[in-house]
Amino acid sequence: MTRTLLLPSLSQPTKKVGRRKEAIAAYVFLTPWLLGFFLLTIGPILYSLYLSFTSYNLLSPPRWIGLDNFRTMFQDQRYLQSVGVTLKYVGFSVPLHLSVSLFVAMLLNRDMKFQSFYRSAFYLPSLLGGSVALAVLWRQVWGAGGIVNAGLALLGIHHETWTGDPSTALFTLIVLRIWAFGATMVIFLAGLRQIPSEYYEAAQVDGANGFQRFRSITLPLLTPIIFFNLILDLVASLGAFTSAFIISGGSGGPADSTLFYTLYLYIQGFAQLNMGFASAMAWMLFLVLAIITGAIFWSAKYWVHYGDK
Repeated sequence: MTRTLLLPSLSQPTKKVGRRKEAIAAYVFLTPWLLGFFLLTIGPILYSLYLSFTSYNLLSPPRWIGLDNFRTMFQDQRYLQSVGVTLKYVGFSVPLHLSVSLFVAMLLNRDMKFQSFYRSAFYLPSLLGGSVALAVLWRQVWGAGGIVNAGLALLGIHHETWTGDPSTALFTLIVLRIWAFGATMVIFLAGLRQIPSEYYEAAQVDGANGFQRFRSITLPLLTPIIFFNLILDLVASLGAFTSAFIISGGSGGPADSTLFYTLYLYIQGFAQLNMGFASAMAWMLFLVLAIITGAIFWSAKYWVHYGDK
């Protein structure tokens, strides 16, 4: 009877060594990103959470005060005013922005001459939507001697200034937000391109008019795109800052009519050096945004329809 001598396999240890080297190489290449993530993102986020429970003016060490910053919020009239202004801005700008974007996307989804030019022209404002230069230009357009008043004067309508009037200043910011609809329009246009034309042809054969085709075909099949754009638009509107800062001169005026939440946060943190209160405001905004986003995700199962369901 012969015995077979079993020699240990060398392939398995070799594979483990090779995988370990690949893992080490991967972490070496990821090191800059990991350092940036922990030192420039996670670190400041956690530190701001600590500051939200302190009294800190940037000039002296933070002093622990517990929940006092959060209690003070709801006793601060300017804070409550900023919440009201922001909610009004979001309530008007988000639905109108989505509606205008979808309407223009449906127009551009048809065969027409110079289609590429129109798409580029409508998309261009969104590239400048959050820029300082556009906000400065917008303040001039809606100012006392701006283009809007010049056009209204030809019709016999005279108005002093739109950005300096408490009753119309927020309206100009809403119009600016709606005007920069290009990015949302492109996403809607991509969604419209994915809807099979056979659906519309079959509905037309059955005698459905344009509104019925929109309600029964376009709108249900676009609900995933609407859901996506709604989340992006909501986050962008709640975080709006540049336009209000430039048009109001950083004060939120006139009469705090453009005092966005983020603008008041900036005033508290960098103008009044109340960094503890500003940090508490930032975390309150994060909490509210998380709740609203979570509610939208929860409600999506009732109104968002996917093709495989």
